[in-house]
Amino acid sequence: MAVIAGPYWGAARGLWGYFWTFLVLELMALVQLGRGLWGDLGADKVARAEKLNNRYRELYERGQEALQAGDPDAQGLITTAGNLKRTAERVMIEAQDAAAGATKYLVIGLVTLLLLRLIQGFYANLRYEKQYLHWRAEPQTPSGFRWSWVGFGGILWLAIVPLTLYRFTVTKPSEFITEFPMDKQLFTPIANWMEGGFDWLSINFGGVFDSIISAIRSILDGLEVVFVQTPWPVVMIVILVTAWRLAGPRVAIFTAASLAYLGFLGLWETSMITVALLGAAAFLCILIGIPLGIWFGKSQRAYNTALPVLDFMQTMPAFVYLIPIIAFFGTGKPPGVLATIIFGMPPVIRLTALGMRGVPEGTKEAALAFGCTKSTLLRDVEIPLAMPSIMTGINQTILMCLSMVVIASLIGAEGLGRNVLEALQYAAKGQGMLAGLAILFCAMVIDRIIQGHYKRKTERH
Repeated sequence: MAVIAGPYWGAARGLWGYFWTFLVLELMALVQLGRGLWGDLGADKVARAEKLNNRYRELYERGQEALQAGDPDAQGLITTAGNLKRTAERVMIEAQDAAAGATKYLVIGLVTLLLLRLIQGFYANLRYEKQYLHWRAEPQTPSGFRWSWVGFGGILWLAIVPLTLYRFTVTKPSEFITEFPMDKQLFTPIANWMEGGFDWLSINFGGVFDSIISAIRSILDGLEVVFVQTPWPVVMIVILVTAWRLAGPRVAIFTAASLAYLGFLGLWETSMITVALLGAAAFLCILIGIPLGIWFGKSQRAYNTALPVLDFMQTMPAFVYLIPIIAFFGTGKPPGVLATIIFGMPPVIRLTALGMRGVPEGTKEAALAFGCTKSTLLRDVEIPLAMPSIMTGINQTILMCLSMVVIASLIGAEGLGRNVLEALQYAAKGQGMLAGLAILFCAMVIDRIIQGHYKRKTERH
């Protein structure tokens, strides 16, 4: 029955995964059959050849008239007309070859359809047996043959297969099938309405936006004093000693090699600007993200409320962040940091919440039974047990913040991102690769120091 009915057999028995999988595969085979049986494969090339021939005749007549009038450009027109004629002949040959390939599409579609039906015949028993065993374990599981499933499967088949075959086998399908929506006049009014909303917010809440920028600028200025304005030997010594003390000699050696790369290639100052931008963004992401993650890990309702916002922050294309940032905060380094925060904060929130939810309930109950208060439970039990997940979130946030550096350079954030942007604009491949490696080394140094410190602390305990 599966060989005869195909995907429809699965629909009649509630095997919807089976139905959708083989429906899509058979649809591809049916499209090839349709193209071979009634599809006009060379129609587009024939139409092109006709246009070329019309243009050839037009130019040829103009060339003959110019030749009779003694125009010196006559020979050029005749030569161009000849080229068009040869091109039209070549396109017509291609159209004939495409039309002759109908048999090939027919054979491919037929063979593919037969193979799919044979596969379904072998697989149907296995899939139905799996559903039967599931029904034996849980009798409330839907199973058997139902006419409602038959009707629903038929509706789906009629809604998908004929339209798809029509779209891919007819030479000029209706615009109703190929274009949606047909009325495109809604785009401009909605865009104008949104632009007015941005203007209203920027005018009425300008003080709030300025306060946010001032707070970010104060953090960024402090970091730039440390990394950029401080003499480079001092900064290098402090970074190396910090790497040695926190993460060990191996990380210190890697840090020294990375800093030497930045210095010898003349990328020291721009790299330190990038580290300051990254430090400001990552600091704010961690400062805000970890408390939110703890809250979301302990309150499912709060997490469900914030989940759409986190999805929006992670899935919205990075370039789109720059539009409201420019509208509300202008351009420069602080808006670049703010765009980086929006892009990089979700991982630390999600993974912190995941770590908090992963703390065993038995451990928390035992701690409470021995007299732990809620604050002590959080500080001494939940956070330490969730720390591996929290550190992974910090790692991902740092890397995502650094990946945003290049995009933030589009709105005036300086640093290595500007070097990469200039390399893209002028196709300077070497410059772009050197700046990209510098960004990579900055990220690896920061990550190795943070992760190495956590690993050494864990090993000591």
